[in-house]
Amino acid sequence: MVSPPTPNPKTGVQKQVWITDIAAVTSLGSNFEELWQGLLSARTGIKPFSRFSTDSYGSDVAACITGLSPHDGQSMIHGLLDLLFTERVSVPSDALLITATTKAGIDNLERLRRGTGGDPQDILPFGIRDNVSRRLGLKGKGFNISAACASSTIAVAQAAALISQGREKVVVVCCLDLITEFVFSGFSSLKILSPHPCRPFDRERNGLSLGEGAVLLVLMDKDEACRNRRAHLGTVLGWGIANDAGHIISPARDGRGLEQAIRQAIEKAGLQEDQISAINAHGTGTTYNDLMELRAFRKVFGKKNIPVYSVKGSIGHTMGAAGGIEVALGIKTLLEQTAPPTVGFVRPEKGAEGLVSPYPVAISGDYLLTTNSGFGGINAAIILEKGGGM
Repeated sequence: MVSPPTPNPKTGVQKQVWITDIAAVTSLGSNFEELWQGLLSARTGIKPFSRFSTDSYGSDVAACITGLSPHDGQSMIHGLLDLLFTERVSVPSDALLITATTKAGIDNLERLRRGTGGDPQDILPFGIRDNVSRRLGLKGKGFNISAACASSTIAVAQAAALISQGREKVVVVCCLDLITEFVFSGFSSLKILSPHPCRPFDRERNGLSLGEGAVLLVLMDKDEACRNRRAHLGTVLGWGIANDAGHIISPARDGRGLEQAIRQAIEKAGLQEDQISAINAHGTGTTYNDLMELRAFRKVFGKKNIPVYSVKGSIGHTMGAAGGIEVALGIKTLLEQTAPPTVGFVRPEKGAEGLVSPYPVAISGDYLLTTNSGFGGINAAIILEKGGGM
């Protein structure tokens, strides 16, 4: 299998971007395989929780990770990283690090405001960046991307761009976000939290469910990966980013920003629309997001019934970590040739018929599209190519 070339604008050398390592932790399990098996079994991690009182909010359910709690004035982000790094991933010390998060250790801001003490460095994204860099033994610190709920999709795209242009040989992308009262109250005030586990693309959906999680992805130049005998799980083939420029929180109803991002990604991958075998949708379960996505998909792919799925009925909306987790799951979808079920999907929204399924769906092909959208009208799309195996 040969990917379309991506020329280096300076040297003309063609670089392929391989994903060689994946580690993940979510409400469905402490490692990536547990997450995948939970998805295939149509399990959900969304349930009532007691991390803080929800009496004043529009929901009492979320996909929290069991046992995650603050310790000695530190943010829960440290505990989340402890869980993520139980899966050992080795990377060269000169690898570039890109982290992605929307609110970092914002739970420490809550404690500081309440006078209970906390490390203020945890609140800022560079604190996560420095922490991850130290854990991996990297020489440099890298940088963080915070672009609402498309943060980690853009981080993967940025990493792929740097490698394809020959500027970096190895990039580590670490994406993570927490459920905190600060975050939960914010989504509740917008009246977009579902009182029950979310139902993506279902006509009776009434909001999203929050989730938390983390993922670590290692991206390498193909030559570097082969030289070091690293696995070829998949290839990042194309990417696109576009903005609706319409509203601070609501997506453009016609899906124009997402459509543009998808077309950019397909063009960069050197593919035709009919070569896409499956679509990992953002699929939050809110009224406007799901409709917007369905319209964008139909504009790009016409009447072709490409399998579409959302994992947010299983692990909730993991915010800045969503795109990275879904890239990892997109790789697994291609390797297993199976699209996971969309949990909570019962009565199809108009336009979802023949696309979305509550059951696993067998697919056939080498290419998958994964998309994410966020506040501020940001949209990002990535095309993945099937690799050699895990």
